[in-house]
Amino acid sequence: MSTEHPIYSHRDDDPHLTDDALAEKVMHFLRYASMIDTSEISVIALGSTVVLSGNVSREADIACAGEAAASVIGVARVENRLAVRPSEAGE
Repeated sequence: MSTEHPIYSHRDDDPHLTDDALAEKVMHFLRYASMIDTSEISVIALGSTVVLSGNVSREADIACAGEAAASVIGVARVENRLAVRPSEAGE
């Protein structure tokens, strides 16, 4: 299976990334490390602050994504705006 983007690698860590480059790095890490569906997650970065928004399958995925994003080198603060998909919230 070929991928357009290589998987996340700690060799690529740069503590000075900001904005689009940092957001892309966080999204790659979420896909690689969190084991959650990231298809409805978006990441934006403003300096070293990362904002997660969108929907996930389970309440536990919200915390998991937030913790994973916070662990990326270069991220100083995470604003987690993720929510459980409405159709799955009551299940």
